[in-house]
Amino acid sequence: MPYLTPAPSGIARTGLSQGIGVPGYAHPLVAALEWGELTRPGIPLHWVALDVSDGPGTRPDRHCLEAAGRLRNAGVQVLGRVDMTFGARAFAEIAADARRYLDWYLVDGFLLDRCPTERGSLAETGRAVTTLRALLGGGHVVLGHGTHPYPGYVEIADQLVTFSGPWSDYRWSQVAEWTADHPPERFCHFVHGVPRGHLDEALRIARWQGAATIYFTDRTDRYGRIDPWETMPGYWDDLVSLVGTGVSE
Repeated sequence: MPYLTPAPSGIARTGLSQGIGVPGYAHPLVAALEWGELTRPGIPLHWVALDVSDGPGTRPDRHCLEAAGRLRNAGVQVLGRVDMTFGARAFAEIAADARRYLDWYLVDGFLLDRCPTERGSLAETGRAVTTLRALLGGGHVVLGHGTHPYPGYVEIADQLVTFSGPWSDYRWSQVAEWTADHPPERFCHFVHGVPRGHLDEALRIARWQGAATIYFTDRTDRYGRIDPWETMPGYWDDLVSLVGTGVSE
C-alpha cells in the first residue's frame, strides 16, 4: 500500500504525539453535546475551529461566546474559520472577518479554509497571514488547503491541512516528498467516512505520512449534500482513546 512506504528523514518516527483538530461543529444550539464534550478533561485537542455563520456572523452570538469561553477556560485554542474561496475573496473581507472574530470571540488564531494552493497565490496569501498575525499579536494560523499545495506555503503559516476528504481517497493517498523536510506538527489531515474497523489504520496512515493533527469521522458528505464535520463521530470515545494512548505508533 502506498502509505506504508517509510517517510524520508524519519518524520514518521519522531515520537511526536498526535492530537485532534476540530474543523468546526455546527452551531452550539444545534450541537450542544459536541461543544460540551470538547471541554472534558483529557481530550488530546490541538485546537477547535469556530464557524458562527459561514464566518463570524454580523453580530456577537451569545451561544458561540459561551462555547468559545468554555474552551479557552479549559486551555483549548479556538480558531476563527475564515473562508478564502480559493483566493477569490477580497483581502478586505478576510481582514474584516478576522477582526470580528477577534473583537467578539477573542480567538487564538484562524483557520483559513478553502485556501489556494498554487504558487501564483502565495504572495497574496502571505499578505493575509501577516495581517492576521499583526491583529493577533502572534497567534496560530492554519491554512486549509485540503491537498498538498505549492511547498512555499509551509513557510507562511503554523500548519497546513494537506488532506481533507473521504476515506476512499485517503487510504490510497501518498504524501508529497517535500513534507519530509518539516516536522509532523506542521500538517493536518481531516478524513470523513472512516469506518470504525479502519480507525487504527487511518491513524497509522497519518503517522506514516507525518501529520500530527488529525480529525477522523464516520460521518459522510452524502455526495456533497451535507457537512461531515458538523456532528461528532459515532466512535468519538474510541478516537480520543486511540489518539491519547498513541496507538498509531
